[in-house]
Amino acid sequence: MSKYFEGSYYKHQKGRDTLCIIAGRSESESFIQVITQDHVWKVPYQKGNLFSDKGIILKIKTPELVLRGKIRYRDLSPIRYDIMGPFRFFSMECSHGVVSMQHRLEGKLELNGTVLDFTDGKGYIEKDSGKSFPSEYTWIQANDFKEPSSIMAAVATIPFCGLKFRGCICVIQYRGKEYRLATYLGVRVVTCTKNKIVLKQGKFRLEIKIKGQNGQKLNAPQNGEMKRTILETASCDAEFRFYRKKELIFQLHSKQASFEYENLSSYLCR
Repeated sequence: MSKYFEGSYYKHQKGRDTLCIIAGRSESESFIQVITQDHVWKVPYQKGNLFSDKGIILKIKTPELVLRGKIRYRDLSPIRYDIMGPFRFFSMECSHGVVSMQHRLEGKLELNGTVLDFTDGKGYIEKDSGKSFPSEYTWIQANDFKEPSSIMAAVATIPFCGLKFRGCICVIQYRGKEYRLATYLGVRVVTCTKNKIVLKQGKFRLEIKIKGQNGQKLNAPQNGEMKRTILETASCDAEFRFYRKKELIFQLHSKQASFEYENLSSYLCR
């Protein structure tokens, strides 16, 4: 595929600290983006920085950012099958992948002189590849719950075979069970705004309320180049309610949900 990008997203959190790292490449560069609750840095890839599903090693030194350290990932939680479902067989504008819904962290990072100890914190890993991010989308992820649970949901406008449709992917891991809501399984997007998402699929209903967003400007892919700007909140409050018919399966509150949105038009939010 011409005009190609790929990137992996590594989230680390413990206590009040959240640090997200995007390692990727576009048509013209390899890069690293570092996101905290109140700042974003984008730097060219530097030799010695390593990223994998086993952990990361960081050796970044620029005038604005010095980030060093090592974090190991333990006990990853992959999903049962490809999040793209049957769409994995098609050439999509953007293909998404979930590597681990939650895992344990071991290690420390030093960010501009401040030590961040993430040992026994929680992590999350996903990836994207293709040509461009969707023109309109929203995405949320959280796993900082008291019990071992993790949620990821996204709604986007998807170009496909000369047409477009409103697509949705969502995975929930809760008390050893995995639930999936997705376009290819018949999900219906009831509500989609920057403050609320409601999904309905058969007897299941997921309600998400988001507040306290503090969007930081990130570079995002457009036609294979990192020339677009989107907003990501690395850490915000979110409430999740999940129902089977009228039965409440869970009500979970996150203080460190990560949230993105871009161009929530009437088409996406109808």
